[in-house]
Amino acid sequence: MRRISVFGSTGSIGENTLNLLTPGSVQVVALTGGGQVDRLAAQARRFDAEIAVTAYPECYAALKDALSGTRTQVAAGADAVAEAADRQADWVMSAIVGAAGLVPGMRALAQGGTLALANKESLVTAGPVLMASAARHGATILPVDSEHSAVFQALTGEDPAGVERVILTASGGPFRTWSAERMAAATPAEAVAHPTWAMGQRISVDSASMFNKALELIETREFFGFDPDRIEVIVHPQSIVHALVGFRDGGMMAHLGPADMRHAIGYALNWPRRDHVPVARLNLAELGQLTFEAPDEARFPALRLARAVMEVRGLSGAVFNAAKEVALDHFLAGGVGFADMAAIVDVMLDRLSGEMRRDNTLLTLEDVVAMDHLARRTTEYTVRHRHWQR
Repeated sequence: MRRISVFGSTGSIGENTLNLLTPGSVQVVALTGGGQVDRLAAQARRFDAEIAVTAYPECYAALKDALSGTRTQVAAGADAVAEAADRQADWVMSAIVGAAGLVPGMRALAQGGTLALANKESLVTAGPVLMASAARHGATILPVDSEHSAVFQALTGEDPAGVERVILTASGGPFRTWSAERMAAATPAEAVAHPTWAMGQRISVDSASMFNKALELIETREFFGFDPDRIEVIVHPQSIVHALVGFRDGGMMAHLGPADMRHAIGYALNWPRRDHVPVARLNLAELGQLTFEAPDEARFPALRLARAVMEVRGLSGAVFNAAKEVALDHFLAGGVGFADMAAIVDVMLDRLSGEMRRDNTLLTLEDVVAMDHLARRTTEYTVRHRHWQR
């Protein structure tokens, strides 16, 4: 029986993954979540999981009580989440949000199975380390972001040397037509109101600022290995075309599908086969038209910052992500404005530039973790003392 673990099982990606599984048809090894103890416990009961882990130690007693009478083991804390990844599994979904997903994903790769990667930050902060670990352990990484899954599928059977360009699509988010002045005054409630995708709070804000697409640019560079000048972004409000790959002969392949993450999850779950996935089928006549427009990097500077990271590489991705996450925390708490997030990341990339230029082939996980911690501390201090304002 196939052994499967889901890290971040109580989030939207994790829940969609479990919804594609039938209890009894797989052995669920580990489920991990945060503070949604009742949801995590219900999942563990439904799939008779071997272990359920909450990242929050203060939630241990509640989870233990909720799973009383079952055979499921219970643990809590970041170390316990990482240790759960040491359990042998054939297929692991990495859906923890943020840099917290890096270490469990790395430890899962050591099992030599398949890592379905929905955690953007793993490739952004530690792309060379992650890819080298997969090669060393004979593990497979399958992208679960809809854009990278689309590129992966378009490249199946193709010679990468024939690829001229990769184009990621962006919905444009809720502020696609807003002026810079109006965006500067945007509230968290306005930023989470995504027009096409149903996502969690943090990723919705990232989409509104295009930091989500910025992360995906860096991911594309690290996973597929294409030079930065061959990776593009196009705004596509309908979110039907997820990515396009252009070839040297002038032809292009586009991947189309509904705005439903179950497609990319199902593809990774069934790979290398294609099996039935219960998503809506497109009716092109009903859609009528698909539109595209160039992104405005003046209003969405996160894209420009991502290109700088793609050129520098080294530990710049760790700085970029850590600064972005701290800035996002302060935006959600009302401490900084919407446009301030990009300004803060820009300042931190400049301030820590001397620390982040490293030989990519010599990077270690310890280097990445240390830089993540340094960048978070420095960004926190900078924001609290308003030193990022120029």
